[in-house]
Amino acid sequence: MPEKVLILHRFPKSQMVRISQSFELMDAAGKKPNEVFSAEELGSVRAVLAAGGQKLGGDVMALLPKLGAIVCYGTGYDGVDLKAAAARKIAVGNSPGANASSVADMALALTLASVRRILVADGFIRDGSWAASKPSPLMRPQLGMGGRKVGIYGMGEIGRKIASRVAAFESEVGYFSRSRYDLPYRYLDSLEALADWCSVLIIAVRAGPETNHLVNADILRRLGADGHVVNIARGSVIDQAALIGALKEKTIAGAGLDVFAKEPQAPDELTALPNVVLAPHVGGHTLEGHLAMQDCVMANLNAFFAGKPLPYEVKAG
Repeated sequence: MPEKVLILHRFPKSQMVRISQSFELMDAAGKKPNEVFSAEELGSVRAVLAAGGQKLGGDVMALLPKLGAIVCYGTGYDGVDLKAAAARKIAVGNSPGANASSVADMALALTLASVRRILVADGFIRDGSWAASKPSPLMRPQLGMGGRKVGIYGMGEIGRKIASRVAAFESEVGYFSRSRYDLPYRYLDSLEALADWCSVLIIAVRAGPETNHLVNADILRRLGADGHVVNIARGSVIDQAALIGALKEKTIAGAGLDVFAKEPQAPDELTALPNVVLAPHVGGHTLEGHLAMQDCVMANLNAFFAGKPLPYEVKAG
């Protein structure tokens, strides 16, 4: 009989087809597992499949006495309580770099859409303003990408792919991360220094308590009135209230967001602003991105059930 895997968070069924061919999936449909399955059913579960950005604490782990592996579908694992998992000797795995190219593409798409006012221009045609020669302050010429200083916060695999794409637009590239690398880009030694230097800040840092709200009102002010901020990491890295204020007060020129403080993002002050471009957390949502993430999920699950270390294991701390 195939091994059982508990699905803790909501996933489209199409993403689970391949995994279901090798494992018996117990789908909690986004509910707490004890609301869907009996204690006896949960008692036999040894592995769970999770969306790494959603909360998975020790309380849920406690419902699964035989749990030995938490496998995250995707790069993120910031929602998993790694200390609680380590205390139970539960291995945590993810899909590192599997969707890096797709996410990097989205970062560039949002950057261009924000810098070049693509949505504003689209609306200008659709509402008849162009045909009527109606003036619009949002349609005034903007600084393009050529010669712009683009700062990348976080220089992991996604950050590096973003940097190479940005460089192709004849922009200067700088970055700040915990480590300095041998890369052909300018290194700034703090997030503040990076924001002072650049006029486009792309956030590609891993989320966690140490990065919570680090992009705050001060960082946004440092970008300047021609500045743009793009976030394809996690919504927690930006102080969303400060961002709304900066956009409303024209402290910065615009923003491109694929992630939000609370997801899904409901219509509110942020969504009403004309100088922000929004996407529903679909940076890695490409066919090749999902195939690569599923490869990592399958490799982690197969290794665990074979009694081997996870090939893509996340280490606490």
